[in-house]
Formats: sequence, C-alpha cells, structure tokens
Amino acid sequence: MVRVAPITHRNPGDAGRATEIPVASRRRLGLDGARSWIILDHANEFEWPGPDLRPVPGRDPATIYYGPLPPGLYAQVQRSLLALLRAGRVRGLFWPK
Repeated sequence: MVRVAPITHRNPGDAGRATEIPVASRRRLGLDGARSWIILDHANEFEWPGPDLRPVPGRDPATIYYGPLPPGLYAQVQRSLLALLRAGRVRGLFWPK
C-alpha cells in the first residue's frame, strides 16, 4: 500500500495546506512549466502497483514513476504535513481522525 498526495496547478490559497514545487524540481521530474503544488491536507491510499497508475507522459509507456523529490523539498513537505497532522487538518483514508 502507498499513500499519495495530489499535485495540482490550482493555487490552494491557504499556503499552510500545500507546498509549491520549485521550477527546478518541476523540470527534473518532467512536469510542465505551470506552477504546481503538492496538496498536503488530503491524500489517497492504494495498492502499488495497481489499476490507478498511469504512464508518465513522454516517457517509456512502462514508466509510472516521475522520480523522487529532492531532499530539501521532501523535508519541507514532511514538516508541513506533520504540522497539519498535529493540527487535525488532514483528510484521507489512512490518517487518524
């Protein structure tokens, strides 16, 4: 089972509920040029690999993984997510109520 947080182009408004992905990270991951945010207060859980996975556009059709987040961005996401968890502001299948 894996837990994933959505990535969106829509500005979440509340900076505390999301982390913007820096330009360099978007490029390295192969995302488009539009601003993108990792939404931290909602997540999904599913079996890996599973039917919900899709190939990464522009790569080998067997590729379903964009790549890891850089350590600094990962640490920032982790800190923000833990703060939201402590505040009881996270929704999802696996988070404590």
